[in-house]
This record gives sequence, C-alpha cells and structure tokens, in this order.
Amino acid sequence: MTQNLKVIILAAGRGKRLGSETSDRPKVMREAAGKPLLGHVISQIPEDISKDNITIIVGYKKEAVLAAFPEYLFAVQEEQKGTGHAVMCAEKDFEGYDGNVLILSGDMPLISKDTLVKLCDFHAKSENACSILSVENSNESSFGRVIRDAGGNFKGIVEKKDCNEEQLKSTELNAGVYVFDSKLLFHYLHDIKSDNAQGEYYITDVPALLLKNGYKVDAYKIYDLEETLGVNTVEDLELVEKVMKNRHTK
Repeated sequence: MTQNLKVIILAAGRGKRLGSETSDRPKVMREAAGKPLLGHVISQIPEDISKDNITIIVGYKKEAVLAAFPEYLFAVQEEQKGTGHAVMCAEKDFEGYDGNVLILSGDMPLISKDTLVKLCDFHAKSENACSILSVENSNESSFGRVIRDAGGNFKGIVEKKDCNEEQLKSTELNAGVYVFDSKLLFHYLHDIKSDNAQGEYYITDVPALLLKNGYKVDAYKIYDLEETLGVNTVEDLELVEKVMKNRHTK
C-alpha cells in the first residue's frame, strides 16, 4: 500500500570510518557492486512513488549526490545533529501534505522492495501513526533496541549507547526504516530533546511521544539481518559486496 506516500532518504553522513574524508565521495556515494550505495536504496523504492515525491537529505560533499541524482528533491543538513534533525530539514517539502512518509537510510543497500511494501501494508492495515522496521537477531549488535512490555506491546526504541543492562537483552533491533503519519511526525519532531549520550536529536524519540499522546505505534519484524546491514566501515562495505555477489550467483 504505497498510495499517498512520500519518501525521505537520509544521505548526509560523512562516513569517517569509511575514509570518505580522504576521498571525493560522501558515504552514500561509495560503491558496492559497481553502484553507489544510495543508488541501490533508490532502486528498491516501489515504482508507483514518483521521483518528485522522494526527498534526499544531503550534507557532507553534497555536490556529488546532487550531480548523480539530479531528478530528485533535496534538502540540506548543514550540521550533523542526528536523524531527527536530518528529517526536520525536509519539512518544507511536506507543507500541505496529509499522507504518510517512508524514511530510509541511504547506506542500507540490501533492503528489499518486498520488505518496504510489506512494511507500508502493515502500517496501513494497523492504522498506526508510526510503524518501525525491526529485525530479530540475538547476536551482539550496535543497533538500537525495540522495547516491549510483558504483553508484547511496543514501548519505545532505545539507542544502544543509552540502553541499560536489561534493555540490552532485547533481541528485537531497530533497523532504521520507518513509516510515519507525516503531519504527526513533523509536529512531534519539534518536541524531541538532545539529552542523550550523543547529544543528538533522534528520530527514534518520536514513536515514544506518539504513544504518550495516545497514538498507535508498532514494529514490523523481519528475520533477515542482511537486509538491514548499514555501511559504516570498510569491512561493512566488503560484507555487503560479498552478499550481493552471493545473491547474484544463486
């Protein structure tokens, strides 16, 4: 269910651990299997979403992204103040819009179109204000944790750096892909704080605010960790390329 849907792609990161500062390309323009990471992400957006309904958040070395994908809308994040701040930079593109918004990370090249469609369908059928893509994995991970109560109801997302010992035990991880009611998203983004370990504005704080104010929030869980791999290091990039090669040979 992708009708009345816009997309935001977070693509402003520097990619320090990828060595991007010594190259002429920002993180999302690093290549896997001969194609920019951002290009892989864009290729999985459902075809019925037009290019003028896709906003790419750019920042570090933004000119490279603008040159490679000139047909899309862009918003500039001048300072890296977190995912919540990045999304806020696109607010002008949503003035007068009364639909949903799918938020993607530009460094997740293995995400599939099928998963994105299923997440959007889940959001619509559940009548949620926010739906989060989560992945079940019991291995140690840098991902934030999805926290649920004893009845299995969604309670919130806590970034790993901010988790207590009990929260770290959660094996349901936040994949960093979301569908929001756009009006509610931009309303509550203005209420989030930066009082966390990173001093940043996290989009992950918005679901808890929605719950607090009586709106429905839940996570759609998948079990394929590969789909949710983000590229932050040279090792990540090598792993993604290996997965792509294996998929191609199957």
